[in-house]
Amino acid sequence: MTIFIEQKIIEAVRGLLSGRVNEILREAQFAIPLVEVGGNEGGAAVCPLISLAICERTEKERIIRLDAYSLTIAFTLPETPESELFCYAYSAAVGKVFSDDPTLGGVADRAVIVCKKYQPPKKPHCGEGWGLVLTLRITVESLG
Repeated sequence: MTIFIEQKIIEAVRGLLSGRVNEILREAQFAIPLVEVGGNEGGAAVCPLISLAICERTEKERIIRLDAYSLTIAFTLPETPESELFCYAYSAAVGKVFSDDPTLGGVADRAVIVCKKYQPPKKPHCGEGWGLVLTLRITVESLG
């Protein structure tokens, strides 16, 4: 069975979210819903959307044979008094994990968070939740 680098990247990110990120969240001083990938979102867990958006190469990256992927991790949280705090907690936990393991367990050459976007509800108390979008830049040595 052929496994593409894109699949390896997404699986590595899922593994880090459900593994090390949850370990960090469990160590927090207050209860934070854990991250569940590929599951059903509920009160006890949050299910982020992971999407590989683009693969691009600058001229320099083309010469040295590097592919640069843009991957987003989007968290959506129901509006509660703690939602804003949870966004910051997820951001910090994911940031620490990618700082500690910038190669995604050896899948990539380097993965860094390049953007953190916090999205409060447009109108408070109208049923719209909080959001957190993390954008990563992942470089991988190209095979072709």
